[in-house]
Amino acid sequence: MLKYLKKYWFFALLAPVFMMGEVLMDLVQPRLMSVIIDEGVLGINNNNIGDMGIVINTGVKMILLVAVGGLCGILSGVFAHLCAQNFGNDLRKDAFRKIMSFSFSQTDQFSTGSLITRVTNDITQLQNLVLHSIRGYVRTSLLFVGGIVCMVSLDMSFGIVIACALPFVLFCVVFFISKANPMFTLLQKKLDKVNNVMQENVSGARVVKAYVKENYETKRFGKANDELVDTQLRVLIILSYMTPIMNIILNISVVAVIKIGSIQVAAGSVTPGNVMAAITYVTQVLNAVMRMTMIFQTMSRGIASGKRVMEVVKCEPSIKDGSFDKETAVKGKVEFRNVSFAYPGMGDDRIIDNFSLTINPGETIGILGSTGCGKTSLVSLIPRFFDVTEGQVLVDDVDVRDYKLSVLRDKISVALQKSEVFSDTFKGNIAWGNEELSDEDISRAADIAQATEFINNKPDGMDTLLNQGGTSLSGGQKQRVAIARAVLKHGEIMILDDATSALDLRTEAAFYNELGKYHGSATKIIIAQRIASIQNADRIAVIENGTMAALGTHEELLENSSIYRDIYESQQKSAKA
Repeated sequence: MLKYLKKYWFFALLAPVFMMGEVLMDLVQPRLMSVIIDEGVLGINNNNIGDMGIVINTGVKMILLVAVGGLCGILSGVFAHLCAQNFGNDLRKDAFRKIMSFSFSQTDQFSTGSLITRVTNDITQLQNLVLHSIRGYVRTSLLFVGGIVCMVSLDMSFGIVIACALPFVLFCVVFFISKANPMFTLLQKKLDKVNNVMQENVSGARVVKAYVKENYETKRFGKANDELVDTQLRVLIILSYMTPIMNIILNISVVAVIKIGSIQVAAGSVTPGNVMAAITYVTQVLNAVMRMTMIFQTMSRGIASGKRVMEVVKCEPSIKDGSFDKETAVKGKVEFRNVSFAYPGMGDDRIIDNFSLTINPGETIGILGSTGCGKTSLVSLIPRFFDVTEGQVLVDDVDVRDYKLSVLRDKISVALQKSEVFSDTFKGNIAWGNEELSDEDISRAADIAQATEFINNKPDGMDTLLNQGGTSLSGGQKQRVAIARAVLKHGEIMILDDATSALDLRTEAAFYNELGKYHGSATKIIIAQRIASIQNADRIAVIENGTMAALGTHEELLENSSIYRDIYESQQKSAKA
């Protein structure tokens, strides 16, 4: 992760430099206090007569040095935060950019909740790691080393106290941190689980309410949250033992310094001021060690989070970008050549099996079949949402795996049954990805999608702001917004994956009529459950168990395909009923 810090090396350098200034001011203070006690109050070198001038002058020096130290501390904090926050900002953007390049199977492998945790909480832990590394680590290290040097310079016997205390301190640090370390990765996984449950329930709120499962989901969230809290408590309880033990060692050390100091003062080898300074130094040294333990804790959490973030950043997209980005002579041709497909991790359980079909430029193809027969999986191979297991998918006589993804997907407009609506206006949702187009183009796309009427009935029309996920819209309204978005893109190939399932037949017919006038040159692939939606297509492909069961016009299939005829007759009976 050092490459993310290189850009901010200047901030990373200035922060510890100013921190050195703050620590030096802290180390000077006990010496000056020693002068005030020995010379200003006790007058050891002036026949035991105190000197108020020394007290005032030295006190002023101490105040000025405190001000300088405070300024250095502020600047150190500013530069450290600039480095840490910018580091986190770049890393978070990079992680999100990588997530956007993942295939659907990779996103499922990580899980949505886990990816949210990694981009938010885990990167925050890394920011804390950077902050403490370039500021806290420098402060504690300098206080530790500087305090020992200053204390020994007062009298070597004070060094005995530190020498005796340090092994106990180090044992405590190593023992408790080693116990807590393995739990930090577990803690982040528990947070993943909480986020997963939260994400599922917020996005599926309507289903939860419809089935009156609020209590069930509340208990499920409570269980996940309890596991998170239990893990967090185990970590905190382990670390909570450390602070009292360290305080005991600190207080015993102070008592030892006072005892040794009193003996030395009686012997005349040190002054009372030196003893006071030594007490301050031993406190600084051991407090530095205690702070270091908190830094070790932050580092442990940061390292655990860093591994999780790097799993995302270093993960190579399974859908590799090709190199073909040239213009093609043919526009809108799609060919499935002996295509077989199984979802990753499903082994030989093929959804599509040895499927072949050529769709000519400008042709309208309807795809019909029972639920789960592979219709959506088939068309998902065209824009490379997934890659074929065997065979080839060609667009304009070029294998889709050879295309640059941006070039390939620019050729294709897609509208799905599950319509995605973003937290934006109607205009922003329809023009999504085509912001440079005019208001007239956007209005025309809404007209074709039969969305203009309900949009104009909203208080602000096209400028009406939609809720996240379009919860203020009906299913049919969301579908029409998504269809308008696909129409506006004006791709050479348009895929409508059951995109009109929530529309009534009259509205659907009006849409297809307008689409033919405005977008007649595009190749259209229409997946539908209703024969009425596709009976006017140039050809209709009937899919059964991932294979081509029949292909022809509506009239040809009625005559030659028993599967198609059965579907048609059952739907006709339902319509009459």
